Amino acid sequence: MVLGGFLPDTPLVNVLVIVAATGFIWLGSGWLEESAEHLSSYYGLPAVVQGSIVVAVGSSFPELSSVVFTALEGTFDMGVGAVVGSAIFNILVIPALSGLVTDGDLDTNRTIVYKEAQFYMIAVSALVVTLALAVIYVPVPGGPELAGQLTRPLAMIPLLLYGLYLFIQWQDVSDYEGKNETDGIDIGREWGRLAGGLVVILLAVEQLVGSVESLGHTFGIPEFLAGVTIIAAATSLPDTLVSVRSAQTGKGITSIGNVLGSNTFDLLVAIPIGVLIVGSVPVDFAVAVPMLGVLTLATVLLFSFLRTDLSVTTLESYVLLAAYGLFVAWVIAETIGATHLIKGA
Repeated sequence: MVLGGFLPDTPLVNVLVIVAATGFIWLGSGWLEESAEHLSSYYGLPAVVQGSIVVAVGSSFPELSSVVFTALEGTFDMGVGAVVGSAIFNILVIPALSGLVTDGDLDTNRTIVYKEAQFYMIAVSALVVTLALAVIYVPVPGGPELAGQLTRPLAMIPLLLYGLYLFIQWQDVSDYEGKNETDGIDIGREWGRLAGGLVVILLAVEQLVGSVESLGHTFGIPEFLAGVTIIAAATSLPDTLVSVRSAQTGKGITSIGNVLGSNTFDLLVAIPIGVLIVGSVPVDFAVAVPMLGVLTLATVLLFSFLRTDLSVTTLESYVLLAAYGLFVAWVIAETIGATHLIKGA
């Protein structure tokens, strides 16, 4: 329902609401990310932890909100699609744009490659295993052959893995001797701005999900594919802005750390949180796994570029953008029925 029923539920109105909601997501995320960055400086956190935990969790809040609202509205496939589509966007587009705006190559380091990137690969594998367990042990009676119920106990598997991730980061923080930058930072104001950003994002994502769902029903777009395209692009804006801005200021480690940390949070926390809220949700393995397969290929491509000379060159940035273009073309082909690789869509 568009704005609680105050506006007519027409395609044009829904498109306008999507555009407006995207703008508010951008606004709220800007507040959230800036306050998170200031809080990280205030408490003296290392750059990789700042990018992969504090800023990443903040910029991932739109994805988390989309999963929660779609789960409550019974369109969980749309929420999962948004997370997976956003993850693919983050892996391919954001490092490419960050690499293009830097003066030279986008530099990384061994911590990013051998800890953040590899742990993210584990996160993708863990989500696939969790979905497979749902199909094997909790099949949907009378549903599609490869459909299963994702239950709260199963949702704890990726959450526990994220707990391990936080423990590893906590160990790094314990070993790090950083300088607390308190000058000019009003800690109370920063916490207040962070809370305000969360509220704005929540309200905007609620309207975004409702309008996308309405458009999907109007034009016959499957929930998962609607999530992969429209919602994913809108919720990826915060990650794009913070990573590109970090790259422009010479903080390549924070930029890439935000991308990998955001995706790790989305896969291991955002999806399970939606399950914990509603109890259990049906998941079509035939729809989810091909998209996760694309995400795996995209991750391998980025990992290869990050490891080569520990940098992302201009040519490699264009290759990443071309790969995302191929992905969008494939999604369009699936939507119009030109290809049928996603069996359950």
